[in-house]
Amino acid sequence: MTAPTPHPSTEGRTPYPVGLLLAGRRVVVVGGGQVAQRRLPALIASGAELHLISPATTPAVQAMADAGELTWHARPYRDGDLAGTWYALVATDDPEVNAAVSAEAERERVFCSRSDDASAATAWTPASGHDAGATVAVLTGDPRHSATLRDAIVGGLRDGSLASRQYRSHGAGVALVGGGPGDPDLITVRGRRLLADADVVVADRLAPRELLAELPEDVEVIDASKIPYGRQMAQEAINRALIEHAEAGKFVVRLKGGDPYVFGRGGEELLACAEAGIPVTVVPGISSSISVPETAGIPVTHRGLTQEFTVISGHVGPDDPRSVTNWPAVAGMSGTLVLLMAVDKIGAIAAKLVEHGRPADTPVAIVQEGTTAAQRRVDATLGTVAAVVEAEEVKPPAVIVVGDVVNVLAAAFQR
Repeated sequence: MTAPTPHPSTEGRTPYPVGLLLAGRRVVVVGGGQVAQRRLPALIASGAELHLISPATTPAVQAMADAGELTWHARPYRDGDLAGTWYALVATDDPEVNAAVSAEAERERVFCSRSDDASAATAWTPASGHDAGATVAVLTGDPRHSATLRDAIVGGLRDGSLASRQYRSHGAGVALVGGGPGDPDLITVRGRRLLADADVVVADRLAPRELLAELPEDVEVIDASKIPYGRQMAQEAINRALIEHAEAGKFVVRLKGGDPYVFGRGGEELLACAEAGIPVTVVPGISSSISVPETAGIPVTHRGLTQEFTVISGHVGPDDPRSVTNWPAVAGMSGTLVLLMAVDKIGAIAAKLVEHGRPADTPVAIVQEGTTAAQRRVDATLGTVAAVVEAEEVKPPAVIVVGDVVNVLAAAFQR
């Protein structure tokens, strides 16, 4: 078998592998497009003091800035931006800007990675993965070969075999993959395998974003983010992107948060693809409606306490003419209520439940950014939840649980 040929711009160059400990240190990323979107999660996870310099960003990058995970300077790069910087990543589509940043980095002795020209960089970004506290980083000079080797090593670590898995191209079509609630370790094995085979990935904002950083450089990532009350990609445009790329002979993974069919519009996307004659594979995902409460110490069912749980979308309020939820019937149920996409409507929902018979002292828990490092739990009752959400500045994504199960495990967690 012939060994892969290094990229021409990197042939003959041997990098020195090193792990940078960037926590608390200034890191500058120039450019806010898809490349930055894929690289930023790992830099955020490193704990770096992260500064993004770009006149515009993708919706997903904007969401990172809005969440306070980085400082976004909404302007072009200026000479002097690298002052005091430990590491720089250049990711714009303007060669002159990239060259200027590289030149400043050289003067300031800042290691600099470039997405457009590895030969002009002083640092290369490896294909990296993680397992049980170990970080695997592979540098070969060819991004797809690096990613394939990385996948083999990480996969072997995870199943205990360390058996190499060769890259295999998947046939044209679409896979609707549930990515789980946010923690990248909670995607299914099948979902991760299909993601590794993708030519194109159409990713939601709530899909595990760290997984995007593990993709080979030649995989096209389409940002299908829907920022609550903000920027979003229309569903019709998402359907069209899936069909057009599959018709071009590519294998497309539609990477979603949670499960494709739990308020994920997976059914709409499957119908659109089926009408166009595109084969579709559906990979279930762990729904946030169950997993997020679980990670916050809340079982949605508990023997002797509840025999039912109901999952409701709260993206429209109880008095909205578009609502098809029978709120009086819901209020009359004794089981657990799990509300998704309901942060800004929780006051109206709570009032409606109390109006139709649910006690105002019914326990409520709001779990924000569930299963991620930013997870937090806020407790209230139906009578106080609107004020608590406002006072605590709770923001989406959050899962809201209503019912006695909220406190059933409290004693165990207090020990």
